[in-house]
Amino acid sequence: MAEKATSKAESLLGKEFKVLDHGMIRLVDYMGSDAAIVQAARVSYGEGTTKKSRDRELIRYLLRHRHTSPFEMVEFKFHVKLPIFVARQWIRHRTANVNEYSGRYSIMKEEFYIPPPDDVSFQSADNKQGRSDEEVPQELKQEFIEHLASSQKEQYAGYSKFIEAGLAREIARIDLPLSLYTEWYWKIDLHNLLHFLRLRMDLHAQKEIREYANIMAKIVKAVCPAAYEAFVDFSLEAMTFTGPEIRILKQTLSDFELPDDDTLKKLGLSKMERFELREKLEKIKNV
Repeated sequence: MAEKATSKAESLLGKEFKVLDHGMIRLVDYMGSDAAIVQAARVSYGEGTTKKSRDRELIRYLLRHRHTSPFEMVEFKFHVKLPIFVARQWIRHRTANVNEYSGRYSIMKEEFYIPPPDDVSFQSADNKQGRSDEEVPQELKQEFIEHLASSQKEQYAGYSKFIEAGLAREIARIDLPLSLYTEWYWKIDLHNLLHFLRLRMDLHAQKEIREYANIMAKIVKAVCPAAYEAFVDFSLEAMTFTGPEIRILKQTLSDFELPDDDTLKKLGLSKMERFELREKLEKIKNV
């Protein structure tokens, strides 16, 4: 592939990263790097036409202002092994190309996800789709895990029985549980991958899918370090304010004075970022 990034990125190709108990993720291939983003934005003919510092500033500007198309010039192809219940969340990100292991053509493997005891939690009273921090009694945790193991074994035994009896694989599989592992190849451009990571690395995402997202983030960082740095600064660790919140901030910031330019520069803000920060504060004060 053209425009391979650093040797660090190259070393990740084909490397399996273990996830959960039987899962894994590996980078099959990638196309492009930070240079591809810059090239697309400038519609130029190659690398090296400007300093790296200028390239970094451009990437940060693009991501900060949501100019997304240059990030679509970079693509990643992953091989992922994951429980079906994680796959059902994952597939909601419809901006990728997916080819999944077929239970119609092939016999499903006897591999099921069983959570570690520490991940067995009560339902949250505040978050309808999440877990609470309340401690579950060890006896109940153990009962749940033993139930999973025995029911998974029983369901797979039934599946195998009917496969051996000659029933079609596509019908014999329908009683298998969501904890069964599946595999797929998943290809996506960087713009949509960063959107996936923003949602699935969030603490509100289910823990199991977060574990996959955290590994993918490390791979993205190796391939596109400047783009990933900008993503962390302007998306992952950033926040937005609503109109009512800005009106509240206006009262709070009425007497606020920004640090001087040298201090802001030492804090890592570029000339453009310093200008935009002042512009935002002025807008808040004038709401």
